[in-house]
Amino acid sequence: MKILVGMSGGVDSSTTALLLKDQGHEVIGATMAIWGKGGVYKEIQEKLNKLPHKTHGACFGPDEKEDIEEARKVCKQIGIEFHVFDCAQQYEEIVLNNFKREYLSGRTPNPCIWCNSLIKFEVLPYLAKQNGIEFDKFATGHYARIENVNGRYLLKSGVNPKKDQSYFLYRLKQEQLKNILLPLGDYKKEEIREIAKSHGLEVAQKPDSQDFYEGDYNELLQIAPKIGNIVDSNGKVLGTHNGIWNYTIGQRKGIGISSTEALYVTELRKDTNEVVVGFQDKTFKEKLTAVKLNWIAFDKLDKTIKCSAKIRSSQSKQEVIITPVDEDVEVKFENMQKSIAPGQSIVFYDNDIVLGGGIIDTVE
Repeated sequence: MKILVGMSGGVDSSTTALLLKDQGHEVIGATMAIWGKGGVYKEIQEKLNKLPHKTHGACFGPDEKEDIEEARKVCKQIGIEFHVFDCAQQYEEIVLNNFKREYLSGRTPNPCIWCNSLIKFEVLPYLAKQNGIEFDKFATGHYARIENVNGRYLLKSGVNPKKDQSYFLYRLKQEQLKNILLPLGDYKKEEIREIAKSHGLEVAQKPDSQDFYEGDYNELLQIAPKIGNIVDSNGKVLGTHNGIWNYTIGQRKGIGISSTEALYVTELRKDTNEVVVGFQDKTFKEKLTAVKLNWIAFDKLDKTIKCSAKIRSSQSKQEVIITPVDEDVEVKFENMQKSIAPGQSIVFYDNDIVLGGGIIDTVE
């Protein structure tokens, strides 16, 4: 089989290519370049490129050039082709514009989810084919699994709960899942590092990316401060802020208001430009509405069901009851959840099967 592997320069994608090559497949490495050369990128590029120390902890940043060279080196070492495709324009239009729009609306987006479904698994393989590269399947180093059950492609959790990445892939469509391979879903991270080390790959101990951007988010938002009030749930003014986009639901540090108990951000009000704070008990909620749904296990939810869900990738699965309401769903948790943030994703599971998910819209 001829397989295109999305390479990041990290240990997971490198070992993915290695495993597939050892299985006898014809493997081609491909990396997407997203660190642009102009527009919204220009000013922040100039700033970050001058930093004496780089974190190597982000997907979007000036270290991209080094990551590409590491991916190129791995491909040369294991004896496969390597290509780089410029996806910067699509990344800006799809991922960064959504990131900016959501933050300025007082919501907390997850750029990695949009990048996976619309750039990494869509634009990258499309550009490869447009450039004359033929392949049967597209593979990545995500820790998740895909199973074909009677013609329907199911997305399943990786076998290692600590490294499961199915949460980030819930927006994939059937046509995408049909053409994807995820070889690492049955492995633990430690096993992958050991395989890479045993084959002499220099990236064997390379740290994982920790965030999508290593700088200050305000550099991406590119907006002037907008002073507003910090208030309690009764509307009492406690202080001021320089923009609601500087806060996230559940935030405790950096609020700058003295109190007998720790204060947490409980709500961000775009219309009145207010940051609402309260004590920890105010951060717990039991219901939410999710929109922009993508179902994987079935075409559409047509009845109330009980399943489990995650509102964060690192969270353990929580029992919920979900009810369809037109094109959206209402979700009620069995146990109240802390710091549910509009703009984030909620992903639904039936044991290890990803049913689907959506974007958190309202919380109560």
